[in-house]
Amino acid sequence: MIKDIEHQQTIKYSGSYKGIGLHSGKISTVTFKPAKENTGIIFRRVDLPGKPEIPADMKHVISLDRGTNIGIKEATVATIEHALAAIKGLKIDNIIVEVDGEEIPVADGSAIEYIKVLQKCKIVEQEVERRYLVINKPLSFSVPERDVDVVVVPSDSLKVTFFIDFAHYNLKPQYTSMVSLEDEFVEGFASARTFCFVHEILELKKAGLIKGGTLDNAIVVGDPNIDEERMEELRELFDYEGKLELNEDNLLNRKPLRYYNEPVRHKVVDLIGDLALLGISVKGHILAARSGHKTNIELIKKIKKLYENEILQAKYQKKTLKDVVFDNEAIRRILPHRYPLLLVDKITEFVPGEKIIGIKNVTSNEPFFQGHFPDHPVMPGVLIIEAMAQTGGILVLNEFDNPEDYVAYFVTIDKVKFRKIVVPGDQLRFNMKLKKSRAGISQIEGKAYVGDKVVCEGVLKAKISKKKNE
Repeated sequence: MIKDIEHQQTIKYSGSYKGIGLHSGKISTVTFKPAKENTGIIFRRVDLPGKPEIPADMKHVISLDRGTNIGIKEATVATIEHALAAIKGLKIDNIIVEVDGEEIPVADGSAIEYIKVLQKCKIVEQEVERRYLVINKPLSFSVPERDVDVVVVPSDSLKVTFFIDFAHYNLKPQYTSMVSLEDEFVEGFASARTFCFVHEILELKKAGLIKGGTLDNAIVVGDPNIDEERMEELRELFDYEGKLELNEDNLLNRKPLRYYNEPVRHKVVDLIGDLALLGISVKGHILAARSGHKTNIELIKKIKKLYENEILQAKYQKKTLKDVVFDNEAIRRILPHRYPLLLVDKITEFVPGEKIIGIKNVTSNEPFFQGHFPDHPVMPGVLIIEAMAQTGGILVLNEFDNPEDYVAYFVTIDKVKFRKIVVPGDQLRFNMKLKKSRAGISQIEGKAYVGDKVVCEGVLKAKISKKKNE
């Protein structure tokens, strides 16, 4: 059942898991910690100086080499998808994931061990309402060279339908469907383990991967007509005691499958984990054929581009408003300005990293009209420039994960021209475009309009700095 109002969730207690990384072969400990509302999912490298943080966000994905890896500068965290799947599978919105190494432990190759840890931490509701990205128009794309097709259609909740076909003798085509994340994920999907084929093992080893891979943390599908020489090679590779042979499911593993279609169910686990990088919960039905991490990320990029404004609204304001990207409440969450110097009422268009349009309704109640001029009210030109700067500030501050922690200091104003006076009753529209951004300095070109007439124009440069702790 879908609740009318859902609240964000975090965990009440901290909990840890220690294990080996699938690809690095190194031991690390992951500790899950509570986080306040609207934090999202943050990975923290506690073994590095300053304990750098990496938000689980699309823009921080650095590679997709047999897993999903994120990073900022020298701080990276690899193979995060199973931990993310556990977090999202339990509908946890805000959490800190501390790790004392470069890779999240593989555990048993599934998400279930992380599910167990998080359940012991006790999931609790928070005061803030959970926002959803509602898919309201179909989206589809194909990658012919990888034989991948993905379609997303409207739905009243998150649903996933998945199909795999590797044209492999020992792994027949498989299909699965998850119609309720809340009711099905933990029991029906979370225990599904990662899988690979025998012929991939040596290739992965040569690539410096799967140093921590064993027959206990991955399903290894046997190739047909595998000879004794290859079996011996694999036995040594896995340091396996005794004779190595295919079981009744044509797998190298000693234990039976956890689900009759475990491989395709694991694909759903990976998709749920990767979907967390969108930064917002989704209501939509994803139908995927043969998708993997790379195409999962391509899907997320397409969703993000198509629903850019809706995602931004959900991040900063309580209500979704037609023809408004940011309302005044959202603007106050981004900018440090307050009355009487907050001079932008709303944002009506926003393309991150490119352009923004802001609106200022000029009324007779503006405090500056008391002195400029009482008998002939005219908006000071310097305040028009300030309003343009504030609109441009919203544009450049949103390049940061937590824009409210930064401030834009404008360092130069060039080529400014005032072409028309602005008086009470006018509506100012600020069209600002980002022209350059380098070494912390952003150059923004803008024009202010009343109706279709330009009243002011100029080129502004801003330096972005982190706010000093009080």
